[in-house]
Amino acid sequence: MSWQLALLNRHLRWFEKPALARHGIARLRKSFAFKARLYFHAPRGTRRRRATLGGVPVQWVCSRRARKSPVILYLHGGAFVFGSSDTHSAMLGKLSDLTGLPACLPDYRLAPENPFPAQIDDTLACYRALRADNEVIIGGDSAGGGLALALLHQIINLDLPQPKGVFAFSPLTDVTYSGKSVVENAQSDSVLTATRIGEMVQAFIGSHDPRDPLASPLFGQFKGAPPVWLTVGDTEILRDDSLRMQAALRTEGVECALTVVHDHPHVWPMFHNVLPEARATLRDLAAWIAARLA
Repeated sequence: MSWQLALLNRHLRWFEKPALARHGIARLRKSFAFKARLYFHAPRGTRRRRATLGGVPVQWVCSRRARKSPVILYLHGGAFVFGSSDTHSAMLGKLSDLTGLPACLPDYRLAPENPFPAQIDDTLACYRALRADNEVIIGGDSAGGGLALALLHQIINLDLPQPKGVFAFSPLTDVTYSGKSVVENAQSDSVLTATRIGEMVQAFIGSHDPRDPLASPLFGQFKGAPPVWLTVGDTEILRDDSLRMQAALRTEGVECALTVVHDHPHVWPMFHNVLPEARATLRDLAAWIAARLA
C-alpha cells in the first residue's frame, strides 16, 4: 500500500463517509460536483464536447491521440441519485489517453425525480445509437457499474448486436443488498455507509421488484455474453456484489476477470491524479480493452 492510499483512506473515512451518511440528495449533488472539479483532472489536451445521442444528453471525452472508433460507453456512479458526466470526465480522459479510444458519458436521468427504469431506458437508447456505427466497450462504476451490467442483460434479452466487452469498478449488482459484505464491511468501508441503503433503494426503485435484472443484474441472464472485467476492494460493502456477479457469469459460461484488491476505497480509479494504485488499475483495464479489440 502506498502512503498516498493510506492517507486517502483516512481522509475519506474521517470526512467523506460521515458526509455521505448525513447530507440530503441535493447537497450530495452539489458537493460531489464541486469536489470533482477540485480534485479530479484529465490529462493535458483532453477534449470535451456535449451532444445528444438517442435523445439523451451526453459528454464526449477524448484524449489528443484518440481515434474515432471503437467507443467506450461509460455510465457514471452516484447511487442513481447524484453524479454526472462532469464528475467522471477526468477519469475517462485518463482512460482515453491510455486506450486511444473516445469515451461517451450519458447524463442519464437521475432518481428520485426520474425513478426506475428511466436510467436503463436512457442508456439503452445511447447504446443503440452508438452501436449502429461503432464497436462499443461498456463500462461504469458503483451504481453505473450495475447499470452497465443491466444494460448487457437487456442487450442479450433483446438480441441486439453485442458490445466487445463490459467493465465495472466496484459495481452495485444487487439492490436487495443481500451480500454478507454489506454487514461485514460496514465499518471497514472508507466511503460507503450502509445506514442509508433503504433510503437510496426507495429513491431509485420505489415499489418495483428489486430483483428485476434491470435493477439488480446479479439476477440477470447472460448466456452468450462477451467477456466482463470487474474490480473491487476487499473492505467495501459492495465486495460481494462483484464476487457473486463473477460466479453468476461463470455459471452461464461467460468469461469474467475479477480483481479484488486490499483496502482500496470505493471506485479508487477516480483518484488517478494522486494514487499510484489508481493509475495501475487503469493501465490494467486499458490492457484488457486492447486485448478485446485485438
